[in-house]
Amino acid sequence: MHSLQFTAESSLDGMLERGFTVGDIPGVLWSPVSGADRAPLVLMGHGGGTHKKAPAMSGRAQRLVAGCGFHVAVIDAPGHGDRPRTAHDEQEIAALYRARSAGEPEGPIVVRYNAHLAELAVPEWRATLDALQEVPEIGADGPVGYFGINMGTAIGVPLVAVEPRITAAVFGQHWPDVLAEKARQITIPIEFDMQWDDEHIPREAGLALFDAFASKEKTLHANAGRHKELPRFEADSAVRFFARHFGRTVASPAGRELLS
Repeated sequence: MHSLQFTAESSLDGMLERGFTVGDIPGVLWSPVSGADRAPLVLMGHGGGTHKKAPAMSGRAQRLVAGCGFHVAVIDAPGHGDRPRTAHDEQEIAALYRARSAGEPEGPIVVRYNAHLAELAVPEWRATLDALQEVPEIGADGPVGYFGINMGTAIGVPLVAVEPRITAAVFGQHWPDVLAEKARQITIPIEFDMQWDDEHIPREAGLALFDAFASKEKTLHANAGRHKELPRFEADSAVRFFARHFGRTVASPAGRELLS
């Protein structure tokens, strides 16, 4: 088991950002800048072709940290961010670009490649969670959530299916092909986002994945628009979702408490 090693630290707008490694896995932990009180932890999975500190990750982290006082952690998926690409990564990325250039469906390639990445990433996430729970201000007895869209869902669904420490999750925008079986093993509360006019993921496919979850509490958020047009307000909805399940109120930027 590898321990967590902090490698860099900075702060901005009331949020502490700490780079870390767990073995050779690079990650980032965002926390409230004031105090070391115990607080819930939200693990976030980034999208395909991006990295742990992509704007979507830091933006969602800001909402979770400033709004609820949560800790938020992201690690680079295999072949992404600060991690080297393998020959297999290069082959799959080239196949995706060829399909895109030819106007052919991207789904079969993305599903196949993301399933491969999930096999590698799930044990890495579990090891990272072990290490994060050794950090005093996180601890092993607090609630843990997971938030991941697109490739973050491809990795997050099999992770949540085997990780009992995660008790609430936000997923969305992926095909059901290899995920439906894992989704049937998930019974925790979930929120699920999809785009009604997604040019890559057919509407029926998104609905099929949502339907596969065995959760008694699951909420579908279907928005008009194409694949990359997921509204930013869905991130605020995710904050309220985690606040509700982790017993927190959500503070507005002006410091007023909002309903959770």
